[in-house]
Amino acid sequence: MPVKFFEMTSIDARRFSKADEKHTNIRIDHNSSITQITELNDKEANIEFRFTANYSSIGVIKIEGRLVFEGDGPMIAQMWATEHKMPDDVANQVHGAIMNNCLPEAVMLARDIRLPPPIPMPQVKVGGQGKKAEPSSGIEVA
Repeated sequence: MPVKFFEMTSIDARRFSKADEKHTNIRIDHNSSITQITELNDKEANIEFRFTANYSSIGVIKIEGRLVFEGDGPMIAQMWATEHKMPDDVANQVHGAIMNNCLPEAVMLARDIRLPPPIPMPQVKVGGQGKKAEPSSGIEVA
């Protein structure tokens, strides 16, 4: 696994409305962004990040931290310094690690300050176009 170390350094959760206020159609946007990449050695890069779950006008959760990525440290740091980009495969692994570690923490924080969880809730579908039952004689056999 290329992510060798993961650490959260700052957690901020705020609710802007009262807990008893009812809101409908709350849009929850989550985003992970890289703030800084530095070379640690020939095989590792230190990557600082920010994860944000924004609840339109009712609240926000921000988590900052860092991780150590095993790979071509100098190349990743140089590419970041010149283009503010990472190779696609590195970016997928880094952002995946950030989401996998920060999203569960954000769910717990949201519960603590009484915000909806920042994950898609499963859609329950009742009724609908199901398979039609075969006509029966009405006799039940055990």
